[in-house]
This record gives sequence, structure tokens and C-alpha cells, in this order.
Amino acid sequence: MNLGKISETVLKRSVFNQIEHRRMEVLVGPGIGEDCSVLEVAEDEVIVLSTDPITGTVQDIGTYAVHITANDIASNGAEIIGIMLTILLPDNTEEQELRRMMQDMEAVCAKLNIDIIGGHTEVTKAVNQPIVTVTGVGKMKRSDMIKTAGAKSGQEIVMTKWAGLEGTAIIAAAKEAELLTKYTPSFLNGAKNLINNLSVVPEAMVARAVGVTSMHDVTEGGIFGALWEIGAASKVGLEVDLRKILLRQETVEICEYFDLNPYMLISSGCMLMVTDKANLLVDRLKAEGIPAAVIGRITEGNDRIIINQEEIRFLEPPKSDELYKVL
Repeated sequence: MNLGKISETVLKRSVFNQIEHRRMEVLVGPGIGEDCSVLEVAEDEVIVLSTDPITGTVQDIGTYAVHITANDIASNGAEIIGIMLTILLPDNTEEQELRRMMQDMEAVCAKLNIDIIGGHTEVTKAVNQPIVTVTGVGKMKRSDMIKTAGAKSGQEIVMTKWAGLEGTAIIAAAKEAELLTKYTPSFLNGAKNLINNLSVVPEAMVARAVGVTSMHDVTEGGIFGALWEIGAASKVGLEVDLRKILLRQETVEICEYFDLNPYMLISSGCMLMVTDKANLLVDRLKAEGIPAAVIGRITEGNDRIIINQEEIRFLEPPKSDELYKVL
């Protein structure tokens, strides 16, 4: 198998097909594009769970770890309460590295008003770089639940912030010395500072207030992968105008330098939302200082199409993220 998320075919054949659903409390279980599980605990009250490892970067790993899981919970329409951590460290890791990692995670938790509620930490010869797995716990009313699988024909697709923003920040930090041979320090700082835009919690709050039927944060596989997952989860088609997808110039330049497709680059911090009120949602997001644009619409059938003027491209299930070509 290739690096990164396993393919949709393998996921269905060797993971989902091995799992049986037994408990009525489980309202949302494993599925394509569904990053959270939802458990009913009382009438109109549910708990939302999500888990994610950080494997693609070592720099700022604590910051990425908390944001990625908090984003998953927020994309489901829930309020995140806390996180549990599993930290695996390679042999000879210095204690100060662990302390710095925890300080970074606690700083993000303070910003998002969530607690670190438990976990496990060990040094092991099984890894050659730090691995942090975060499990998030959130809550909401059952009636407020939003699934990736909620997109319906005729609705429009809104994106927030910029495609490839997370990958741009990771590459800029990891390949800074090389990139400084071509780009200025201020340009590289702009790329690295995209890490400050990783949270989608603020836009999820706006979206809940306006009304959306599907939300999906854009992670591995980039915006093309996330669009495919919305279509697959909802069993719908879609049409997206490539020229309307928001990109930062830093992403364009760095992707050109390393010959990467920015639309297939890991993009935590970017959110896709499906709604009947797209223009209102964009206006409300912009009023909160969040860049946003209507980029396409949901269609009947299964064709998932990217349009670039006269050119039409059919989306495919997400493959290995472009980030792995560099790191």
C-alpha cells in the first residue's frame, strides 16, 4: 500500500467490511468521509468522538494534533469538550522535546477552551519520529447533528480559507533552508504563518447559525479528496469551478517549486460546507474575517466534475497526499 491514507477500495474491503454494527446508541459509525462517530447518551443529546494521528510532520506537531481533531468535531456541528492523547516517542528523545510538545498542545486547548482529559505517553523503538494520536470528545443536541453525508442535489458548496494551507505551512517550515535559496525570508514567514489558520471551529459556529446540511474539513488528499468524500458519503454528484477555489500565492509558488498539485495537498484549516443559503453564509463568514467563496453545486447522479473554463476533469477517489512527495 502507498504512504498516507489507504485507498477507498482498501478501506471498504479490508476495514469497513470487517466491522458489524451492534449498538443502537451508535448513530454514526465508520464511513467514507465521516470523520466522527456519534453516540446517543440521552434524549436529544449525543457525544461526538474523533481520533487522528499526526504523522506527516514533526515540527509544531502538538499544534497540528489538537487542531486537526478539534476540526473534525466542529465539522460535525458539535462543541469539543476535551482530548485524550497517545504520544509515542523514539528512543533518545529529550524530555524538553516532550515538554515543548505539551506546551504547544495546552496553548491550543486554552485558545479553544478545551481540556486535555487523559492519555498515554511512552518511548518506544517501534517509531523513528514522534507520533501523536488525539481523540476528541464533543457534545451537541441530536437535532443539531451535521454529517458529511448530508449534501443534497441543488445545494451549493462553500469553501473557507485556502486550499493547501496546512501543507504549505508544513513544507515551508521543513524545507526552509532550501526555499530561502529562491524566496525571501518575508515570503517564507508568510507561508509558515499559515499555521495560525488551522482551526475551522469559528467557521463551523457561523455555519451552524446560518444553516448547512453537510460540513467536511479538508485534510489528507486536499480539496479534491474532500470534494470526492462529500459526494461519496452523500451519494451525489457535484460540479466545481476550479477558478473559484481560493489559493494563497505562497501555496502556488511552493507547489510550483516542488511540482505539487495544490488541490491535492493536505489542507486542515479549509472547510467545505453545503447549504441552501450559500451567499448568506459567505457574507456572514466574511463579516467574521473568514475568507470564503461559493465554488460549486451538488448535482444528481455520481459525476464529480471540476470545470476549468472549457476543460472538464472527473474527480477520482483520493490517493496519497502530495505532501509525501516532499517529506
